[in-house]
Amino acid sequence: MAREMLINVSEGEECRVAVVEDGSLEELYTERFHLASHVGNIYKGRIVNVEPGIQAAFIDFGLEKNGFLHISDIHPRYFGKKETIENIGRRKALKQRPPIQKCLKKGQDIIVQVTKEGINTKGPTLTTYISLPGKYLVLMPWMTGVGVSQKIEEEEERKKLREVVESVSLPKNAGVIIRTAAMLAKKRELQNDINYLKRLWRVINKRIETENSPVEVYQESDLAIRTVRDIFDSSIRKIFCDNEQVTRKIRDFLSIVQPRLKRRATYYDGKSPLFHKYNIEKEIEKIQSSHVELKSGGSLVIEQTEALVAIDVNSGKYRKQSNAEQTAFKINQEAVVEIVRQLKLRDMGGLIICDFIDMRDNKHRREIEKIFREQLRSDRARSRALRMSAFGLIELTRQRMRPSLQSSTYLTCPHCHGSGVVKSFESQSIEILRMIRLAASKKEICRIEVMVSADVANFLQNRRRVVLTQIEETLEKAIVIHPNFLGTTGEQKIVCYDERGAVVKFG
Repeated sequence: MAREMLINVSEGEECRVAVVEDGSLEELYTERFHLASHVGNIYKGRIVNVEPGIQAAFIDFGLEKNGFLHISDIHPRYFGKKETIENIGRRKALKQRPPIQKCLKKGQDIIVQVTKEGINTKGPTLTTYISLPGKYLVLMPWMTGVGVSQKIEEEEERKKLREVVESVSLPKNAGVIIRTAAMLAKKRELQNDINYLKRLWRVINKRIETENSPVEVYQESDLAIRTVRDIFDSSIRKIFCDNEQVTRKIRDFLSIVQPRLKRRATYYDGKSPLFHKYNIEKEIEKIQSSHVELKSGGSLVIEQTEALVAIDVNSGKYRKQSNAEQTAFKINQEAVVEIVRQLKLRDMGGLIICDFIDMRDNKHRREIEKIFREQLRSDRARSRALRMSAFGLIELTRQRMRPSLQSSTYLTCPHCHGSGVVKSFESQSIEILRMIRLAASKKEICRIEVMVSADVANFLQNRRRVVLTQIEETLEKAIVIHPNFLGTTGEQKIVCYDERGAVVKFG
């Protein structure tokens, strides 16, 4: 299994990171520099409002919109009691927490970290539980104990890792969480990681003590370093980057956390663009398609709605097996691998429903469930899958890791406003004629001017000319149709005038 990491940097515009496995695109991360994420950044903010009704506070931390901080994300150090440290994995329940108005006051300084970007009118979501991720460990200031990632399921492995980490020199007044990458790390690498995090926290702490709020005290690494930190391991044989400066930054980072692997970071200076050489651009184009072809001839149909994601498995032209049960099983086996790959590439989150081809054999159903869970282990996002239902459905919930590629790449269509369909010319003309009749029924109106798209104007003037003439003659009104060659398909405007030429409102 040959894995490689490709990093494409468009200076001042965009950074893209692709993980390729045996020539197939497995993971893709994109970041526009003008839309850089604030998630993971730490700020010294000021409380501008405390809302007891929703048990939340709004924090000015230096950005355009104030951040949202709920009582469940407030560390006990703000409770006003002697207890200022909390155990990792044993966060106080909501009923054990005092009311937010007793914890925080307007104008008070507070240390917060962004956990979720703001959407539309909503501000970013904040927490006072600070976390600093390293390669193998996550440092949690003002916490105690050693936690283990939930992705490490075997109890024996969890116990072994906890013992190894507890034997290294841990910082005071801080706990650590063991990441899945630590399973392959040596004790020395863990110690290097914790030393790096301790130095980082000392620098942040100094800024907290000396800077005035609101101010940013720590900025999360850029996409290239974040991806190397979170994904790169010994299974990735090479990192190719087409930017010399970024390549040096990656090598410098690896020399701290993984010195023996820093030579795997290579500067790519080939004539052909990096992503074109590995045929990644064609793969990226396919990501937004709702139809995904399978090698066997079957296919997936992926539909994303506001409430959930529906994935349908179709058999297509695949008929190699001797009976329907074997055909369904073979296609479902291939589909389940591709579904998890698409979940990672598109970063689909929330409730996901997978509709597999019906299988009667209970053994085959259990096998598909097993493959699904095995494939999900390679996914960094937290997910939980249920057993296959009697209707051949597997339901799962998945944590979204970043803003979707679709939202950062595409604009809502001005014609259909995101619905995917527009009204036919006939439907639009019927609506317009209805409005014309309403306007024509008003005594004070003498002239009606209609501005519509060129295609609809042509339809009205040719197919509905008789109807327009009847309205003009019967109600003695002047009707003028203006084609708007620059407007969108569904755009329409009706303006009415009286005898003096003044605009008259109607409807």
